[in-house]
Amino acid sequence: MWEQVQQTVKYIQEKTGFTPEYGVILGSGLGSFTDDIQIEYSLPYHEIPNFPVSTVEGHKGALVFGTIGAKKVVAMQGRFHYYEGYSMKEVTFPVRVMKYLGVNKLIVSNASGGVKNTYKVGSIVLIKDHVNMMPEHPLRGKNDERFGPRFVNMSEPYSRKMIAKAEELAAQLGIEVQHGVYLGLQGPTFETMSEYRMVKALGCDCVGMSTVPEVIVARHMELETFGISVITDMGNEDSIESITHAEVLEAAKGAEPHVRALIKELILSY
Repeated sequence: MWEQVQQTVKYIQEKTGFTPEYGVILGSGLGSFTDDIQIEYSLPYHEIPNFPVSTVEGHKGALVFGTIGAKKVVAMQGRFHYYEGYSMKEVTFPVRVMKYLGVNKLIVSNASGGVKNTYKVGSIVLIKDHVNMMPEHPLRGKNDERFGPRFVNMSEPYSRKMIAKAEELAAQLGIEVQHGVYLGLQGPTFETMSEYRMVKALGCDCVGMSTVPEVIVARHMELETFGISVITDMGNEDSIESITHAEVLEAAKGAEPHVRALIKELILSY
């Protein structure tokens, strides 16, 4: 994988000459954050050597380079998921590439189902921790020490400093935020009622099909990481029967202006 990452990095550097500080992974319904970026380059995934291609509706499939204020940013318009048929190494490949393009801070967003009784559809959650229940681990197999250590310290997967700054900014912007523990499952099925009860019994507050492998790989390479989730459905008897992917996208779209504002200000001020 080392050689593939370096080949991809070389291609992107030759195309853009760009050295980003921030990497941003945009989840379902949150792709228009790129409107806040002064875009200098946009590379479709299918043109980038070794890159997977997103197959999910609501994920556009381009790597966008540009600035927010004086900060240089690379944003993924669309991520990759294990349920699409990719291996975890393929799912997390772009995070490896970001690191060697120059990124040292990663912001990851997603849409998730909520089980905490203070959440509602549209709630914005700052992820403080996660539980990994994906069936394949992104670091399984022989470890390449050039990327990071064999055994990764996961005591602080989500930067406490970045969370504290986001809280401060949310208060200034008048945006209500909550905290939560995110549980990662394979998907692509939405959870059953019993699975939602399991999520709650495990001490988690929301559940989704992404983010966890990306954060593990980011921490493997010592990227400072921040996670934010939009609650797009609630895991209770009242809402479980009707949930569809279209409704998830619609709920995420409703919260998007607040998420965009918060991420933008975090990049500008942190």
